[in-house]
Amino acid sequence: MDASIVPGGTDHNIYLVMDDLGARRVWREADAEHTDLETVIQELLEGQYKSPVGVFGFNPFEGWSRDVSEDVAQEMRRRCDLKARDVPSALQDFVERHEERGN
Repeated sequence: MDASIVPGGTDHNIYLVMDDLGARRVWREADAEHTDLETVIQELLEGQYKSPVGVFGFNPFEGWSRDVSEDVAQEMRRRCDLKARDVPSALQDFVERHEERGN
């Protein structure tokens, strides 16, 4: 039996953030147990990314991948609206860029 290269070896969706560090764009390092969508959204709202470019989801067991940036931007806007607060400044460009793309 081959060892699985997928975190946890179970069938689940994985989400990663591409971040713009100025000189280059990188896939941000993430603990394999914290690549679920809820954790990624919380980390974005907490300011753990410098200048996010996109959020991408995939599931190697189901064989799909897609850009989920628009969904994430809408969810972050919704959460900020519910708390009657502005979208954090580090996320303004990300949210506006991906909300516009959806319209």
